[in-house]
Amino acid sequence: MSAVERRQQLLELLCQRRKETIPNLAAELGVCERTIRRDIETLTLHYPIETVCGRYGGGVKMADWYYLSRRRLTPRQAALLRRLATDLQGEDLEDINQILVQFAS
Repeated sequence: MSAVERRQQLLELLCQRRKETIPNLAAELGVCERTIRRDIETLTLHYPIETVCGRYGGGVKMADWYYLSRRRLTPRQAALLRRLATDLQGEDLEDINQILVQFAS
């Protein structure tokens, strides 16, 4: 597997799992932990990945808001949510507006 393929697989794993330890990633991808650390360092230049210090080798996590294949609302779905939002208040209104920002833009 090339470095590009490995990094793509690493990115997909992080998007699915949201967080993982470096030792687990290294074992799963069949490379040393140093290779995973270098790959993560490279990926952080383009993706919202955070490293976490830890007692057992540390870990990596993907930002909560980031997804590799982001799904979009259709214009009809977005319009429906906007109509429903007119009857909402407080946290419910904030939540539906956040959904619209994330998936309708």
